[in-house]
Amino acid sequence: MKEIKAVEITKAVIKLVKRANFSLRNDVLLALRKAYRYEKNRRAKTILKAILDNTAYAKEENLAICQDTGMPVVFVQIGQDLKISGNLKAAINKGIEAGYKKYFLRNSIVMDPLLRGKSGFSPSIVHMDIVSGNKIKITLLPKGFGCENKSQLKMFKPTSGLDEIKKFIIDTIKSAGADACPPYVIGVGIGGTADYASIMAKKALLIKLSAKHSKLEEDLLKQINKTGIGPMGLGGQTTALALNILTYPTHIAGLPVSVNISCHALRSASVIL
Repeated sequence: MKEIKAVEITKAVIKLVKRANFSLRNDVLLALRKAYRYEKNRRAKTILKAILDNTAYAKEENLAICQDTGMPVVFVQIGQDLKISGNLKAAINKGIEAGYKKYFLRNSIVMDPLLRGKSGFSPSIVHMDIVSGNKIKITLLPKGFGCENKSQLKMFKPTSGLDEIKKFIIDTIKSAGADACPPYVIGVGIGGTADYASIMAKKALLIKLSAKHSKLEEDLLKQINKTGIGPMGLGGQTTALALNILTYPTHIAGLPVSVNISCHALRSASVIL
């Protein structure tokens, strides 16, 4: 059985912190370039150019793409034939804290959600899945709260029609307006339970924007871009770059639907050990 030490995981997470916060995902970058190329609104085009320039400067100068370096959300796929020597969750949080300090990123996490108090660098949110094999895949998604605050969950009746669900998703984006820094990437989770639908909505943000999309995803994206919100909410045809949906079986008495919005700075990075 393959074995990996906790210290190796910590070192890998420190590197992920830099990659995720300094370099925009290639699929997101390509989508922004495509949006800039086809955008007809002059003001929107200027904003998209500024976003692309900011991304280039961040990578070149080793700077954070956005000052809000987010709540670190970590997705872990653990091979069932892998032995981990040490505390996995502690190793991940140690890497997050060390990485955020090393690269001078903002300490945005308060330990008490009600009393608030002094902010720090950890803990992160860790989601774990057991998969086949003897490797571990770690994905870091630094989730800014300008867009996280616009997330919505609705528990539909099982008799609800597709039009009702589509309206909820589109209305969620309209409600976000300019507040979450469009153009957006939108993740949708349908099914499961309230908590699982929300996790799926966030996981949907990790799907490549260039992936083949369903008719429903394409239709929703088209309707969202017709809202005219545009880059930074100042008009244009690019309100969202992509919309991805994940689904899961659910109970006969329910139909959870969750929407998770990412700003244009959709940052994530993965490593396999």
